[in-house]
This record gives sequence, C-alpha cells and structure tokens, in this order.
Amino acid sequence: MKISECKAIITGGASGLGEATARNIIRQGGKAAILDLSEERGKALVEELGENAIFISTDVTSEADVQNAISKTIKSFGIINTVVNCAGIGIAAKLLARKGVHSLDMFSKVISINLIGTFNVIRLAAERMKDNEPNDQGERGIIINTASVAAFEGQIGQAAYSASKGGVVGMTLPIARELAAYGIRVMTIAPGLFHTPMFDSLPAEARDSLGKMVPFPQRLGFPDEYALLTESIITNPMLNGETIRLDGGIRMQPK
Repeated sequence: MKISECKAIITGGASGLGEATARNIIRQGGKAAILDLSEERGKALVEELGENAIFISTDVTSEADVQNAISKTIKSFGIINTVVNCAGIGIAAKLLARKGVHSLDMFSKVISINLIGTFNVIRLAAERMKDNEPNDQGERGIIINTASVAAFEGQIGQAAYSASKGGVVGMTLPIARELAAYGIRVMTIAPGLFHTPMFDSLPAEARDSLGKMVPFPQRLGFPDEYALLTESIITNPMLNGETIRLDGGIRMQPK
C-alpha cells in the first residue's frame, strides 16, 4: 500500500505520535480522520491540514463513538484501509504506597483505555475493512497499534500501564493470524522514551536527563520518527503479526 492511498483513522490523533502520523499521511497525499477527545486541538489541526483531514470527537472505549467515527470516515473518504491506534493514558502509582494501596478504579481505567479501547477500534474497523476491494497483492488494510517498552521492562509504579501495553503486544499475533484471511495486516510499535505532550510539563534539564538514558541517539525520540515507522509498516507488505521496538536500544531499569 502506498501512503497516498491511505484512508486512515488515527486515534489520539490530535497530539503527539498520532498527530505526527496524521501529518505524514496527509503530506504525502493520503487522508486521515483524527479521533480524539480534545476538540480544541483536533479542530485546530484539521483547519491547518486542510480538506484531506477530518476531526471526530471519539471515546475509544465507547462502541457507539467508534462506530460513529468509522461511519463518518467512510462517508467522507469512501473507505477506511488504515488504522493507527495511538490513544492512551499513563499513570504512576505504586501497588503499596504511603497513601494506601493502588486504586482499583485507576488500574481499570488504564486497562479500559489503553487495551480495551485499542481492541474496540480494531474489531469495529476490521468489520468494515474486510469488505474493501483488495489491491494487487490481496491487501485490504493495515492496523497499527501502539504499545511501549514498558510492556517488556515495566518500572516500579507502572503496573497498570505495563499490563495494558503488554496486552496490546499479546493480542497482536492472534489478531493478525485471524485477519490474514481477509488480507488485513496487524502490527504493533513499542516506543521507548518519546517527546510527547506528557513530557512537556518537565523542565528541559529533566528531559535531557531522560534522553541520556538512551544508548543512541542520546535523546528523546521525536514523534516524526514514530510516523516514519508507520510509513515503513504501511508500505512493506511482509510486516505482519509483530511488535517492533522503537527505542534507541534502551532497556528500562526498575526505577
């Protein structure tokens, strides 16, 4: 598949990794529906990107919201053949802390958004993708999920986040195996430390310190580098059923 042929839905598309992916697709002639809860950022981005972008306020944990977003995208673009799941949240909470035991509601919320939300989008998008006309290689679509290196080396305080991202990694291969019959590929990217909005609240010195933990290059990753990997996945038909680390060689320590 060529980037110019992409008719994409991008969750968490109003900022960070999702925004960079949307920009890259549209810059190369594709179309993207930006699904996010941040209406202000989403509408401003669409105004900047032009007629090949639309914004749809979407809660990825809601079946009705996601169905609505998919239907609106198909109405605007004709089909969807690309999904990039970037919506997610992160928290830091110890199992046993001075203020008490880890909140079960907090744990459930992270799992609900990061894991169940991703699955919700995959299942509803695949239902529509399977009816696409295949290209000359029999491909009908591509689904790219976002995990994290925390899925493999979760730090202290990341039990909820690591569990959610580990779940995304774990479901990649079985879903890819199932959707292979329809010509739909499924891949996951596991980023390391990337300069996304969650890092903006940190002082520059703190961000630099985190960047120096990366073997090479010794800096935080750029969202454009994530977008570049999504491009490689979209355009390479042999990439399927795998999780790719995008981390500069970092291996996270306990804390």
